[in-house]
Amino acid sequence: MPIFDILDYGARPDGETLNTAAIQEAIDACHQAGGGRVFCGPGRFLTGSLELKSHVELYLAAGCTLVGSPRLEDYSDLKVEGFIGENAPEGSIKSLIRAVDAQDVAIIGPGRIEGSGLAFYDTSAMVGRFFRKPRTPRPRMVMFYRCQDVRFEETSFVDSPCWTFWLMQCERVRIHRVVILGDQRMINNDGIDIDSCKDVVVSDCVIKTGDDCLVLRAIDQMFASPKPCESVVVSNCVLDSWCQGVRVGCPSDGTIRQCTLTNLTIQSANNGILFENPRRYLWQGLGRANVQDILFSNVVIHCAGAPIRISVEEGIRLRYLGRLTFSHMRMYGGKACMVAGSAETPIQDVRFEDVQLKVAEEEALICRHCHGIKLVNVEVSSPRGEGEPQPG
Repeated sequence: MPIFDILDYGARPDGETLNTAAIQEAIDACHQAGGGRVFCGPGRFLTGSLELKSHVELYLAAGCTLVGSPRLEDYSDLKVEGFIGENAPEGSIKSLIRAVDAQDVAIIGPGRIEGSGLAFYDTSAMVGRFFRKPRTPRPRMVMFYRCQDVRFEETSFVDSPCWTFWLMQCERVRIHRVVILGDQRMINNDGIDIDSCKDVVVSDCVIKTGDDCLVLRAIDQMFASPKPCESVVVSNCVLDSWCQGVRVGCPSDGTIRQCTLTNLTIQSANNGILFENPRRYLWQGLGRANVQDILFSNVVIHCAGAPIRISVEEGIRLRYLGRLTFSHMRMYGGKACMVAGSAETPIQDVRFEDVQLKVAEEEALICRHCHGIKLVNVEVSSPRGEGEPQPG
């Protein structure tokens, strides 16, 4: 494999020199040569926005840290046909590393990438348990759009100012042994947002964030040609969140289907697994989500909120929400689990099997506006007795 060392292109590992141009030159040279490895050796390399291209493997050696610039002006916007940037969540289309229409592209190696997240917050003021976020857009760490055969392996991603990963309409993505660490006083620093992607495998990862650790979405308003989020497998992961361990969908999303999440441990200061569809998340008043065939198994949840919350606010009509399975789970929560549809959108065909649920509230499981709820070998305890494992 051809090697393109960023030092040969003028990069300096002093943590102060802005190396954007030098690293991008190495990436471009690798791409133009037909592919290979862009090698980043030990040291701290300060950089702004970088664009990976087809057949380029960005390799971070042990001792290497790519440091995202703390200056917003060092980040560029993602502007490409088919991507409707003005509809972006958090009003930001900036990122540290992006790829568009790339094939066979990777970020691998035992090094780390730091997003300088705290530089984009007002750390002198708190809103609840979070730092006050500024009005200016904050860059995400990774934004990949319409890419195929993507790999992320071993690398640590630390303190992204906004979502750490936003993967959009990508196919054949493999995320393995990645560590994501976000300051839990920062809001909107999700771990991995899988948006309208197909054939995604996330395995053996550790994710600790202030916001949702893992998110399945199909944000139709972002794309001229929407696609479903489907065929996603998540396994053997440790999730630690101040919001949700796993979030699936929002009311204005498109189709999310055929996803399996297994062998997870979830620690959360709020909820464990969330399917929430409130009015405040509606896009232009349209509820069009279609969520089906999602399976969770072999999951342990300790949380201060609801271990599982599946809800549709009254007045919201979705296309469908159902065919959900939760099996072989042990859950300890501060609030009741909930399966609560609306009169317009009943939740259908939800199965709980081999589940142990212990909560602090008087009601442990609340169901309304739903059809076909099946409980098989479900043990419920409420309120929590002395000596039980503590949530949170």
